[in-house]
Amino acid sequence: MRLIAIVYHSGYGHTAKQAEAVARGALSVAGATVALIKVEDIDRHWAELEQADAIVFGSPTYMGSASAPFKAFMDASSKVWAAQGWKDKLAAGFTNSASQSGDKLATLQQLAIFAAQHGMIWIGLGLLPGNNSSSGSVEDLNRLGGYLGAMAQSNADESPEYGPTPADLRTAEHLGRRVAEATQRWRAAVAA
Repeated sequence: MRLIAIVYHSGYGHTAKQAEAVARGALSVAGATVALIKVEDIDRHWAELEQADAIVFGSPTYMGSASAPFKAFMDASSKVWAAQGWKDKLAAGFTNSASQSGDKLATLQQLAIFAAQHGMIWIGLGLLPGNNSSSGSVEDLNRLGGYLGAMAQSNADESPEYGPTPADLRTAEHLGRRVAEATQRWRAAVAA
């Protein structure tokens, strides 16, 4: 069994839906187990993160950056960082904002740098951009054209019932599946 931990903050529920989609994708891979961990509950889950084979980080993009509660989790991980407790674990990330761009790339970069500081190995989305040609559609995987992680867009005036879009949730599922598959390959290589 390979444990994929998904640590996330969701201010209004949209990013939580994205986290659940990442979990569905990871669980579609035989032998994968998932722990969905809200940053608000992190103090009860440090040991679980220590046991995880991969950690996927998720935060809404607020003002071009990870949310303050997610940043508080990042700061609280300094003891783990000092001991390099997550070194050589796999990592990935996802984010959501109301705007099509919303500076989501800046948040994914922040998450990737955070993982690098911990000595983790980052897994990108592994998809070409969708919806970027005359034959493209807003229903395409990776319709927002990210590479570093899964991006999603949710309208600011609508509840999580209406967003993120189905395409963005399928993209998040793709990321979860990719992380679980990479975890299997990585752990098999380490064991050999």
